[in-house]
Amino acid sequence: MSAARSRHSYSGQSVAERQVERRALFFEAALTVFAEKTYAQSSITDLCAAAGLSRRQFYEQYSGREELLVEVYDRIHAQARAAVAEALAAAGTTDTRTLLDAGIRAYVGAVVGDIRKAKVAFVEIVGVSEAVELHRARVRDEWGAVVEVAAAALPDVRTPPGGWRVAMAAFIGAVNGVVHQWSLDEPRPPVDVLVDVLTTLLRALALPEGAAN
Repeated sequence: MSAARSRHSYSGQSVAERQVERRALFFEAALTVFAEKTYAQSSITDLCAAAGLSRRQFYEQYSGREELLVEVYDRIHAQARAAVAEALAAAGTTDTRTLLDAGIRAYVGAVVGDIRKAKVAFVEIVGVSEAVELHRARVRDEWGAVVEVAAAALPDVRTPPGGWRVAMAAFIGAVNGVVHQWSLDEPRPPVDVLVDVLTTLLRALALPEGAAN
């Protein structure tokens, strides 16, 4: 019996259940390894050691490190979208300022509550390959669409200069930049600083002049 198998008992599990568990283990391993060792300096051997699984088990799930990196990135953003949706639903108000604040706070909490997620999703993912950069652009557009739909449902939100596509490209670029910088700072500023900066930017884009302050 391998060391990896001895750490994880699969008795009574279906093949699909084993695959879900292994992917969860590789997800956690990737967060730790990519955040602490960096993506560029890490290896499949590092990931397998952190997950307690074998190289064979890795290649049963992934074609290589890049596919795992993208899966981790996508899962982080999916968790953030779920957190934002939950926060907006729980806000119990139609007040635009309150909803913007709630959404930004939920998003920031989801992506920086675990510093590993911030480092992987805003530092290690950048510049990995042309394919990954195209994927990041698609995720940015998806976030832009989420914000646009949510904002359109609020009566006092204006259409930003240049339209929502341009505005969201600017805003999401700012999100990427500020979280990237925050994750690298030592000591890191309080999370409330991120919330305040991003809320101020989104208010400026979405609310009429005079209502953003």
